[in-house]
Amino acid sequence: MNKKNNKKFYVTTPLYYVNAKPHVGTLYSTLIADVVSRWNKICGKDVFFLTGTDEHGQKIAEVAKNAGVKPKDFVDSMVPFFENVWKKYEIEYDKFIRTTDADHEKSVLMLLEKLEENGDIYKSFYTGLYCIPCERYVTSSESIEDEKGKFLCPECKRALKEIDEESYFFRLSAYEDRLLKFYEENSDFIFPKERLHEVISFVKSGLRDLSISRKKVKWGITFPIDPNHTVYVWADALTSYISAVGFGKKDKKFTEDFEYWWPADIHVIGKDILRFHAVYWPAFLMAADLPLPKKLLSHGYILTDGKKMSKSLANVMDPLNLAKWYGVEPVRYFLLRHMSISEDSHFSLEELENHITSDLANNLGNLLNRTLTLAINNGFEKIEPIESLETDTAFLKEKCEESFRSFWDGMNHNRYNVAISDVWKFISELNAFFHSQEPWKLVKENKEYFQEVISSICHSLYAVGIMIWPVMPKKMEELLQCLGHKFDLKNDYEKELRENKWNKTFILKKSKESLFSRPESHLKELNGEEEKADVKYISIDDFAKVHLNVGTIIECDSVEGSEKLYKLKVDLGKIGKRQVLAGVAKDFLPKDLIGKQGIYVTNLKPRKIMGQESQGMMLFAKDKKGNMRFVTVSEKIENGTRLS
Repeated sequence: MNKKNNKKFYVTTPLYYVNAKPHVGTLYSTLIADVVSRWNKICGKDVFFLTGTDEHGQKIAEVAKNAGVKPKDFVDSMVPFFENVWKKYEIEYDKFIRTTDADHEKSVLMLLEKLEENGDIYKSFYTGLYCIPCERYVTSSESIEDEKGKFLCPECKRALKEIDEESYFFRLSAYEDRLLKFYEENSDFIFPKERLHEVISFVKSGLRDLSISRKKVKWGITFPIDPNHTVYVWADALTSYISAVGFGKKDKKFTEDFEYWWPADIHVIGKDILRFHAVYWPAFLMAADLPLPKKLLSHGYILTDGKKMSKSLANVMDPLNLAKWYGVEPVRYFLLRHMSISEDSHFSLEELENHITSDLANNLGNLLNRTLTLAINNGFEKIEPIESLETDTAFLKEKCEESFRSFWDGMNHNRYNVAISDVWKFISELNAFFHSQEPWKLVKENKEYFQEVISSICHSLYAVGIMIWPVMPKKMEELLQCLGHKFDLKNDYEKELRENKWNKTFILKKSKESLFSRPESHLKELNGEEEKADVKYISIDDFAKVHLNVGTIIECDSVEGSEKLYKLKVDLGKIGKRQVLAGVAKDFLPKDLIGKQGIYVTNLKPRKIMGQESQGMMLFAKDKKGNMRFVTVSEKIENGTRLS
């Protein structure tokens, strides 16, 4: 291959077990890998992004049996759920591998044959504890006991099964010293660093040889030297990282592919599977004389109610529901910014809603909208670059450069949530700059400086759009289009933002919809029940005080300065014509309302909204999808008729 190896970047997710549908925890790992992939593309790297599914093992066999289907039919039915969620969430992978793929099976067999040829595989008996949900062997010292004295898995807290069967073993103990030397020479192999210390401690405590076959589990790859055994699921799944890039294939092209892409630059994993990747996987590779991966990114758990989000614990959140309720990219943003890479993080629907409102709708979306509206409404659709900046705008330019350097450092040192947070600090500074400059006054008093201020904000928003593109690609492409620029990976964005020349021309254009909007609350859907609010009862006399009358809308106009309000003129018959303000502009066009009869509270005290007086209230209701529906009568009746 005529490619420079130092320009390649190979990133992987774990292979996800298909015993149940994907949840927010599996989505989180995949989003991290997607952001890593997109960021390296911005930096000009040739990227290969692998994800896929782990489909063999005892757990799958049991789930399939309980479902009354064959294991292959079961996994075939589950894989589309992962593919569909990844597509929905804009995961731009290069290969989706399945451990049931024929090419993968050949790679597994070749790896095991290499280990056997090198004398690292032998037959013996395994007697001990096994966790079926986690597909892991557990020593008695690792296990925990419940109140009845039963041994439980330290990871999922489920009952362990005692097994006693013939097995083929890998001489893991022979690689203890080599592993420790590797960790010492590669202190950045695991991120965060404290997890490397955990691995070193585990290895120093003494490694036992690893059972890598199962005689009593028939759903798996047949062991190469004994057809009565199947390959242990982890020896199978880990091999996917090399099989995906050509290992085991004789064709020259695949050999070149493997030599080019391997070793992986980063394996993204959850901390629960760190041992498999940090101990077993490097030992397999050492035994096969293959290079080791460069880095393991071992992120923390996503917690709900203080517990790890897990299919085994049945406390998962459906990513498709989140996408439907809040939109794909706001969810991407929340998970990537507000979940910590190095620590466990608590997932809260309330926090998700609050951050979409504060961070996206108010802080970024509102700034873009105000800038575009102010400039375009005053005839500044085209913003030329400024040759010489005033003190305040020059200071903002420095802040923009600092923001990129900080972002670059965070992204290249695996602190993705910190990097994104640093960009939002800059967005807050940008908002402060906007308010301090008072451009709504400048446009009347100093048009030349007004253009400089708008140019500075546009250059800053342009930089934000590029930096946040890996997190919210479609939204940031939309932001850039509003500034008159098209996102293109052929551009050298890293150089451009580092040089920070501020020499661009912007052709401003407002989009049809706001970049971000405040979300409706879906807390009751999370709880699977209607909101349980305390009911404060009123008497029939209280209700009799409310006047509900039928009226017809005869005029409907927008309210200046508001995206939500309509000013309605309502014919209430003998009561007269009233002006009523209704916050439904995002749900209805004027033509949808004019001529329609509705129900109005007519004895409310008039009040001022956005400088306009509202002389009543129109009744609306929301359907199950959150769409507004106006309340009306079943057939046309005389205006002013009071409900009774």
